[in-house]
Amino acid sequence: MPTTPDYIRIADDVIAGVRAKKLKPEDKLPSIAEMAADYKVGTSTIQMVYVRLEALRVIRRHQGKGVFIADPKLWMREP
Repeated sequence: MPTTPDYIRIADDVIAGVRAKKLKPEDKLPSIAEMAADYKVGTSTIQMVYVRLEALRVIRRHQGKGVFIADPKLWMREP
């Protein structure tokens, strides 16, 4: 029975947090190392999470500052 890859599951958790308004625009996400420790996965998995979320326009990366939640109006469709 196939299971959902960790990077998709974690990215979906972040998206669910935005939809539930637990994460708001401009909230800073944990570093790759911190998030990897929180989810008990490797840092490469979290890098894939951030790549996926960036491609979906859920996050914005700022070199030297971190990763931030983007404005949901730009990417989220109403259910």
